[in-house]
Amino acid sequence: MMYHMAMARTQVLVQLDDDLVLRLDRLARDVSVSRSELLRRGARALLEAADLAGADEALVESYSMQPQSPSMVETASRLAAKMVPEW
Repeated sequence: MMYHMAMARTQVLVQLDDDLVLRLDRLARDVSVSRSELLRRGARALLEAADLAGADEALVESYSMQPQSPSMVETASRLAAKMVPEW
């Protein structure tokens, strides 16, 4: 969780085409933030997605090395079926 503490920042020059800048500015205005803040949020989201994808790959790899036993899959399926709410 971030508490808006002062952090050192580095200014980065990025070249964007006019259409992309226009779309970013519209979105920034719609969500009431600056273009810079919008791009910071986008960069954080992209990095977080990459971290999550890496964790997913590691999980898949670990199951490939040690697959679940059929009895565990069956038990988990039965338990999951009991947890489904009745509409």
